[in-house]
Amino acid sequence: MKDFEEVTAFLGDWGCFQKVVLFLLLSSTIPNGLGFVSVVFISAVPKHQCKIPEVNLTQNWLSVIIPVKPQHLQTTMPVVNGKQELSSCSRYNLDVIRNLSAEGLLPGIDVNVTDLEEESCLDGWIYSKEIYQSTIVSEFDLVCDDEWKQPLSPTVYFLGVLMGSFFAGQLADRYGRKPVFFTTMAVQTVFTVVLIFSPSWIVFAIMFFISGMGQMANYVAAFVLGTEILSGKIRILFSTLGVALGYTIGSLLVPLIAYFLRDWKKVFLATSLPALIYILLWWFIPESPRWLVSQGRLEEAEAIIRKAAKMNKVEAPEDIFAGYNAKSKGEAQPNALDLILNKKMRPITPILCLLWFTVLTAYYGLTLNSGNLTADPYLSTFISVAVELPAYVCVWLVTQKLPRRPSLICMILLGGLSLFFTQLVPETLPELAIALEMLGKYGFTSGATLLFPYTAEIYPTVIRSTAAGTCSIFPRIGTCIAPFLFQTRPNLKYLPHVLLGTLSLVCAFITVFLPETFGKPLPETIEDMSERTR
Repeated sequence: MKDFEEVTAFLGDWGCFQKVVLFLLLSSTIPNGLGFVSVVFISAVPKHQCKIPEVNLTQNWLSVIIPVKPQHLQTTMPVVNGKQELSSCSRYNLDVIRNLSAEGLLPGIDVNVTDLEEESCLDGWIYSKEIYQSTIVSEFDLVCDDEWKQPLSPTVYFLGVLMGSFFAGQLADRYGRKPVFFTTMAVQTVFTVVLIFSPSWIVFAIMFFISGMGQMANYVAAFVLGTEILSGKIRILFSTLGVALGYTIGSLLVPLIAYFLRDWKKVFLATSLPALIYILLWWFIPESPRWLVSQGRLEEAEAIIRKAAKMNKVEAPEDIFAGYNAKSKGEAQPNALDLILNKKMRPITPILCLLWFTVLTAYYGLTLNSGNLTADPYLSTFISVAVELPAYVCVWLVTQKLPRRPSLICMILLGGLSLFFTQLVPETLPELAIALEMLGKYGFTSGATLLFPYTAEIYPTVIRSTAAGTCSIFPRIGTCIAPFLFQTRPNLKYLPHVLLGTLSLVCAFITVFLPETFGKPLPETIEDMSERTR
């Protein structure tokens, strides 16, 4: 009995049809990179302090009305460029200061300023425009009493990503890869544009959540679509270097766009509107013939394959699916519960979910934290993203020659051990600490890139998209936590590194129990799944 790849072998691996599909799906992941990395800049916290209304105060009192930040709250050195770090959330009582100024008293001579009563920023804040013209923090005043909303903003976004990943995967297995791919791309684009008109943070958060629902969902749909259409070495090229390259191109563009625009609304428009072009690709990107066959829709699959044969200038057999055992239309469709209930998938799914959680949480956490590595967030984010390029090339080369399981173990160990060693670097060598963190980012990027094709190779066509969507839920939980986790660094500097490093060692061990898929065809049914042999 022939499998799908044997039936379609006459098309070849690298004809005009495959080139068009690879290029269009690769370019479709550029908006995903644009959308994710833009979160680093739109939610950044500019330097700020209490706004002082125009009142009749002498220059002496104006220069001391903002108190020095208490030592235990200072996030930088007590003295920066000869100046003490001032409070961001309080000022001396304005009425008291006005009276003292009117009496002609001098601060520090006639009055001990530190003994004066303090008050909150009753007139709002002024924000430094040295690095950012505006962010959602300055737009909605997400500071001081409302500073919890700042890390919550990307968390809300990733909660949307979580929901989109779960439901889109099941919808793609039921209704097709193509409609889910284009629907989620439209959702991501439209709601990103709409949210710049948000009158309040609550409205912004709701729109941001819905935008996030389309973010990862269309990436997973594009990945599964390309994995099922392409074959042989071209499938490996697409699933490792192809989609990742498009994503990274988008990510690399964000620091450049943010550097020149520096306004969160303009950054959102510049990173979301280009995705509208891809809606026009509906007539050029086909549905997955492999999925159509798995649903018993042979006539539609055959039409796509014959069109591909015409593009590749090869002659299709008169009966393409002769000798192929297709699924009948009445056969039950597996769902997400089968990932746990089915005896073949039950031991595999929890391991893959933990792997996805650890590897991608580390990847996204280190990316979101990249803006804090140096004084220039644009440069540090660009470097952090650029580290991914050699990782993608490495994974592409590795997947062609080496088994998946030991390769993944080595990549996870590289990322985890690099984060552990970061703790040993003395504070006098910050460059070495940054280099180790980037090495860890390289390891986790490699591991995340390999996880996508590895997962697709393990699960069969009938449940592949559901499996990819379900597994991708778990790193979303991690990315929801990541903004808060990295905020502990001022008090618990190495807590994120210890947690992620420890989880990485655990994951490297349990990867041993996954099946090896290197050199094997994609499974079509659950019965075709590879089983690990001792």
